[in-house]
Amino acid sequence: MKIVLLDAITFGDTDLGEFETLGEVTIYQKTEPHKTQERVKDADIIVTNKVVISKEIMQESPKLKLICVAATGMNNVDVEAANNFGIDVKNVAGYSTASVVQHTFAMLFYLLEHSNYYDTTVKNGTYSKSGIFTDVSKPFWEIEGKKWGIIGLGAIGKGVAEVAQSFGAEISYYSTSGKNSFAKYKQSSLEELVAECDIITIHAPLNENTKNLIGYKELFTCKDGAVVLNLGRGGIIDEEAVAQIIDEKEIYIGLDVFEKEPLSEDSPLLHVKHKERLHFTPHIAWTSKEAREKLIEGVIDNIKEICC
Repeated sequence: MKIVLLDAITFGDTDLGEFETLGEVTIYQKTEPHKTQERVKDADIIVTNKVVISKEIMQESPKLKLICVAATGMNNVDVEAANNFGIDVKNVAGYSTASVVQHTFAMLFYLLEHSNYYDTTVKNGTYSKSGIFTDVSKPFWEIEGKKWGIIGLGAIGKGVAEVAQSFGAEISYYSTSGKNSFAKYKQSSLEELVAECDIITIHAPLNENTKNLIGYKELFTCKDGAVVLNLGRGGIIDEEAVAQIIDEKEIYIGLDVFEKEPLSEDSPLLHVKHKERLHFTPHIAWTSKEAREKLIEGVIDNIKEICC
């Protein structure tokens, strides 16, 4: 059984040795689109995180039995075509919940407590020369008693809500499908949520309901000093709107995901004046060591379930 891993670099230092017990394994650290077809043409099993597996690639891979998506979202695979060809497609759900919840708070605290400013102030000697034991030039506020709005109340959204509640935040949420109801927290319209909340975090998938869900109008409606974080998918927040609003009002925005990844060098997000109001991380919320280990375990289990 030939197993091909197409973008193993995304697994970092995670041990991939167990794949060797399942068959003949070929590991590619990265795969550019024009190389995908040649690399998988004789494969029985493909393991991909973000490499696109199209109908055309499946047509030219007659031995292909299983596509393992090393992620939860499967938008990089033509699932309908796979069904037509009799190819199983398996993802891994729930492996990164704790990691994303944790990273949500890491991003929040970085922005909320002006960590970059204060770290720089100490390291560049400004604090040492001040003659004062403290610096309150960049005030921050407590989460306790503040309103926290969650867009997308799935497993990750609920995890964030529980931790936020432990800090004393008042939780509300917006259902992007309009179908979900969870009595434990207040359900709000999007308009209410963005206007009323001090902290807004996004944990939703990208689909027809969420594409550019947060644009200039919604960001302009946010309170002065509000913090908005996207840990869902790039494209849910309009990035051009972010680049515009960030220099027009005091709002703090954190993005772990982008519409195009990696972020284009000419992205307007990289050319704003008030860079201190933005915090970016390169799609790493899911990448704790434990989450990556769970992910590989899940992929291995999926292979064993179908092929062993």
